[in-house]
Amino acid sequence: MQTITTVAELRRALASDRRAGKRVGFVPTMGYLHDGHLTLVEASRLQSDVTVVSVFVNPTQFGPNEDLSTYPRDFARDEKLCRDANVDIVFAPDAREVYPGRFETFIEPGELAKPLCGAFRPGHFRGVATVVCKLFNMVQPDIAFFGQKDFQQCAVVRHMAVDLNLPIEIVTVPTVREADGLAMSSRNRYLSEEERRRALAISRGLFAAVDSFRAGEREVEKLVSLAKGHLDEVDRLQYVELVDQDTLKAAESPLCRPAAMCAAAYVGSTRLIDNVILA
Repeated sequence: MQTITTVAELRRALASDRRAGKRVGFVPTMGYLHDGHLTLVEASRLQSDVTVVSVFVNPTQFGPNEDLSTYPRDFARDEKLCRDANVDIVFAPDAREVYPGRFETFIEPGELAKPLCGAFRPGHFRGVATVVCKLFNMVQPDIAFFGQKDFQQCAVVRHMAVDLNLPIEIVTVPTVREADGLAMSSRNRYLSEEERRRALAISRGLFAAVDSFRAGEREVEKLVSLAKGHLDEVDRLQYVELVDQDTLKAAESPLCRPAAMCAAAYVGSTRLIDNVILA
């Protein structure tokens, strides 16, 4: 496994693979890897010949009062996990490599970035779209892998790739959960034991909606109300919404198209997101 920190070095390392016609898979991450990330790596290794994992905590997707400075980091651990998972290249640029002096060009996502997290984190998806587009241009992968937990991010990235004619296949991998249902997230480390117990209310609410949907319920208001009814233990609920899987617009009753039940809430000072697909 190679660890590379510059774009020039990365392109040199991948040049022979490209000449040999090898398929390059890419897993963009912000580090502090967990089994969810490693599932993306496994998917890349199954569907490509060379797997590149980026580790970069992107400053442009954090708001002024968010956790950029405290976001969990452990690069030595990340390297070992990648090595054990047979990653070919870890790309770990610093902020100056990604955003050189006088950087002023950004990707402005459209309607998909406005609801859900976009309504509570102004500018977040502008930063996400910009860094993902830059990483795509740096790595030049054939296929890239993202986790469903970041459902809205997946939608924004997929649409960006289509709009900008990026020759990259975008693959969404199902959310990986702890045994008790909690969606895996690097931010879970912020939770105390008591907060983690209360955080399970989010997945309980979402799974209750799934069970009701499978039992035949198609009224959007009832499904949303059922999910919300389990969320009394969170400290601050930002949203629970049922949206069209493709457009992210509010789903309509009776539900007849694939939809996503999405939630965001604070438990203690930690913001958690989760979603389930109703199809």
